[in-house]
Amino acid sequence: MKTKVAFICVHNSCRSQMAEALGKFYRSDVFESYSAGTETKPQINQDAVRIIKDLYNIDMNETQKSKLLSDIPEVDIVIKMGCNVVCPILPGKHIEDWGLDDPSGKSDEEFIKTAKTIEEKVKELARRIENKEIKLD
Repeated sequence: MKTKVAFICVHNSCRSQMAEALGKFYRSDVFESYSAGTETKPQINQDAVRIIKDLYNIDMNETQKSKLLSDIPEVDIVIKMGCNVVCPILPGKHIEDWGLDDPSGKSDEEFIKTAKTIEEKVKELARRIENKEIKLD
């Protein structure tokens, strides 16, 4: 069975959504990607949508929406995107914090930098899962 990964932050509108999109795009062969938050926004951050569309040709408006922690299945790995406030609590066999700053309201450069960092981390996470570096049993 494929490993399930949840990318979480408070609003599930920007970083966690980008991570869900890039996880699906690059490594859906290794893990299933979900994102969620403790609160939802009526729509995903439109700057994030635009940047992900420009960089990867993925339309998050079509494939994703803001979700609550209770909207996603039980997962094996919980990735906190980095919260200045209290990060949501979600049980998982492996939990880590990527400590990414929220680019919301900042320049396109910040969004691109965040997207590229998430891309690297998603690929690295997949490698660690494949190499059994993350203990899930």
